[in-house]
Amino acid sequence: MSGFALGYGTNGFSNHRLDDALTLIAELGYTAVALTLDHDHLDPWAPTLSGDVARVASRLRELDLRCVVETGARYLLDPRRKHHPTLLCAEPEPRAEFLRRAVRIGAELGADSVSFWSGVREAHVAPELARERLLAGIAEVLDEAGRNEVPLGLEPEPGMFVQQLSEALDVREALGSPEYLGITLDVGHCVAVEPVDAATCVRQAAGSLVNVQLDDMLPGVHEHLEFGDGDLDLPGTLAALDEVGYRGVAAVELPRHSHAAPAVARRAITALRRARGEPATSRWELSGAGAWVEQARARIRADPTAIRALFPAAGRHAGRAPIRADVDAAGLVHGTEDDRARTAMLTTLAAVVSTEVLAAELGELYRYGDGAERRGVLRALHVIPAEVAGAGIALVEDALRTNDSTLIAASMGSFAARHLDQPAWRHGVLKCLFLGIPLAAVAELERRRDDELARMVTDFARERRAAGRPVPRDADRLLAARN
Repeated sequence: MSGFALGYGTNGFSNHRLDDALTLIAELGYTAVALTLDHDHLDPWAPTLSGDVARVASRLRELDLRCVVETGARYLLDPRRKHHPTLLCAEPEPRAEFLRRAVRIGAELGADSVSFWSGVREAHVAPELARERLLAGIAEVLDEAGRNEVPLGLEPEPGMFVQQLSEALDVREALGSPEYLGITLDVGHCVAVEPVDAATCVRQAAGSLVNVQLDDMLPGVHEHLEFGDGDLDLPGTLAALDEVGYRGVAAVELPRHSHAAPAVARRAITALRRARGEPATSRWELSGAGAWVEQARARIRADPTAIRALFPAAGRHAGRAPIRADVDAAGLVHGTEDDRARTAMLTTLAAVVSTEVLAAELGELYRYGDGAERRGVLRALHVIPAEVAGAGIALVEDALRTNDSTLIAASMGSFAARHLDQPAWRHGVLKCLFLGIPLAAVAELERRRDDELARMVTDFARERRAAGRPVPRDADRLLAARN
């Protein structure tokens, strides 16, 4: 079986609520989603952004969807001018800030990458100046990408300053081929504007590919078409992705097909499966885990007390493997399959019982559960209503008094970022460093870190060096970012 994940872009579901779009994409058998940040689909300037991102991250885990973040929303920054401003403008800061936010959001979502393009060069801007601005803007955003360990993918876009693959590769080389700058390749664009076919472009970009967009096109026409309506050799292109060992997301990009999204997405997955030679069922369908979770949720809706028997059974039925074994072998950052199942169950419970009952049930599940069940409660706290936050804080504080890496990592998610007081939150960050837990497990570290945390981490690093012990790389990164 091929190593890359087939996904679908939410910009092709613009008439759907985001949760409905994600659900449909997963139901159709896609294993990834290309999430375009936009007004209605995870607005990066919404006052509720922190909670919104946490809920989407939870839903992605529930649906077992990998994610890439797309930044091509048309009127997100300027209601009058499409895609304006860009990194080529005299005042590019709104675009740069948007891309930095996209990187931080991507980190919270566990995204594989964040995709972006150069923008259109306006007639009064000389090519040399446009290139200078682009390189400077990318370098600035790369700092954020490096801090959050989320790769950027520069997409060649027809009609823009960087419109061909060779130009994108040249930009990457001019910046020193940085680790966190790769290429997003839209295979339809290859048909429209490249001198060679999409499969050849895949091979040319092989070492730099971090994101792939799938659609059909006709030569010379920048119009995203369904597979078979253009000149793309779909089987050959997918075979080339396998040939170069691509392991990222390859998502269908049909932004003008939202009016018939479910039917179009179904036709697309059928065409992809036919071209790729894959079975018609998803991994979750084959394993039965997804069906068990949905049955468990139905039982909880009918009888909320059923969660007491179902919660301990999650590991047996949903599995205990890390959700992102490729980058998180211990499951400390992204959690495990049974974590995800337990979050789904607690999401359902929160919707059908009073806040008083929910608070009591959380306490009982945690108090009498084994380590995996306690971890499951902690990882699900972000789905509970604010009225129950007090009960959740007590559980987080209990977890932070232990030396159990799995509990501490689970406790430092988005719930702690929103509700834990600053001294307790700092204590949690230090615990992570002491126990070797990746700071990627700490939600909203960028927003909440302060001078006192920097002082504490400096003292920690000094003591480790004085004792001849290694300092965790995360400690050095945190201090470097602070400076």
